[in-house]
Parts: sequence; C-alpha cells; structure tokens
Amino acid sequence: MDKIPSFQKNHDVLPVGLHAQTDQNGITTFDLRFKKPNGGDYVSPKALHTIEHLLATVLRNSAEKENIVYFGPMGCRTGFYLLTLRLSYDEVLALLKKCIPQAIALEEIPGSKREECGNYLEHDLNDAKRELKNYLNILENL
Repeated sequence: MDKIPSFQKNHDVLPVGLHAQTDQNGITTFDLRFKKPNGGDYVSPKALHTIEHLLATVLRNSAEKENIVYFGPMGCRTGFYLLTLRLSYDEVLALLKKCIPQAIALEEIPGSKREECGNYLEHDLNDAKRELKNYLNILENL
C-alpha cells in the first residue's frame, strides 16, 4: 500500500504551527500542530474533544463555511486536521486567528448534550480554552 502523506513527514523534526498540503482534487489539508510530535506533551482527550466541538462550530459558521470540508482531531493528540477548498495558507491563517478567539469566548460547548454527542461526558471547557490560547500564540508568532 502507498504511504499516506501525513506518514511521509518526519515527525521528529515537524514543528508546532500550521502546515498545508494540497491533493490532486484541490482539497488542502491543514495540519494544526498544537504540540511537538513525540514530545511527551499532548492535548488531553477531554480538551481535544471540546476543541473539536468549539472550533468546528465556529469555522462552520464563518464567512468561509462553504470552503470548510472537515475539522477534526489527530489520533496522536498533537493537533487537528482542517480540510478546505479554495483557501490559501494565508487565508486559513487569518481565518484561524479570527475564529480561535471566537471559540475561546464561547461559554457553552456546542453539541455537548447527550442527544447531540456520542461521548457527552468527555469534555473540558477550561482546558480546551487554555490549549486554544496557547495555539493562537503559536499562530501569532508565525
């Protein structure tokens, strides 16, 4: 089998930040790397789940919602994948810098009721906001 693109990256040298790769169908996969791979510091499962709910909701309600294909967590708990259409690196960077503060400002976790979420007890709003603030600081320094 062919090795998928994300497994072709050397994770020992992959820094935190924002990385992009466009496939043959015009979909760009953005790697929102919150944590250094294999660094021993990972996003907690509860914060990861909450960030997914917060940022997915804000991105899918943004002015670019028609260009958002998918937003979800990495299984390694070092970040998230954002799949887009027709958005450049600079546009996504600006979008994240606008949407992350909106996600941080939310006082309730969207879609976190039992009937809305398959694991509604696994959330941590405070830790999610802390991780989002840390990542926003990373983006501000790119």
